[in-house]
Amino acid sequence: MKRSLIVVSALAVLLFPVICFATPPVPGPYTSIFAGVNIPEDSNVTTNDFGDTFNDQVEFDPGVYTGGAAGFDFGLVRLEGELSYRYSEIKSITDTSDGFQFPNVDGNLGALNFMANAFIDLHNASPITPYFGGGVGFAVLNLSDTFAGAPSQALLYPNGTDTVFAYQVGAGMELALNQMFSLDLGYRYFNTGKATFEDDPAISTKMKLESHNAMVGLRMKF
Repeated sequence: MKRSLIVVSALAVLLFPVICFATPPVPGPYTSIFAGVNIPEDSNVTTNDFGDTFNDQVEFDPGVYTGGAAGFDFGLVRLEGELSYRYSEIKSITDTSDGFQFPNVDGNLGALNFMANAFIDLHNASPITPYFGGGVGFAVLNLSDTFAGAPSQALLYPNGTDTVFAYQVGAGMELALNQMFSLDLGYRYFNTGKATFEDDPAISTKMKLESHNAMVGLRMKF
């Protein structure tokens, strides 16, 4: 988290324009759509199985980040609501007690996100507008049945869904195409609270989603 805040702060400083030459922005509502890559951090997973506790480290493959937003541009500040989805396949599972890596892993983690965001736009005389900001909301995490093992697979984590707190910070730049449309190139650091997935009261799995996201979007202003 600390590294991500440093990255976002550095981007904001490096992209800060000469404000005295800025042209006044025109306030108004807007909508946007975007897509990109979701790169999750490794997750520490705790499983309780009929009183026994197991701790694993789960590594993910890069996945999908897509969604849309609608809000109002006040000039310096934009406020918006975001609906987005993140998805990644599980790449590996390692037992942290002995370092054993399970073979032939099959599972995935998805997150449907509802966020309220605020961004500060650094307007200047060029068509490129740097911005930075963040948001809070909640994420509906969905874990699939997760199997591993060879020659035959065994169930490690049961499927389940949980709703948890989520937040994000990010920065990027808007490239104006004309008075209505603009491209959005951005980065988001995303983090959630720990979700609990239960298939049975005696069997539960706990994990969180922490990810880095690069995205390209199209924004339309009314």
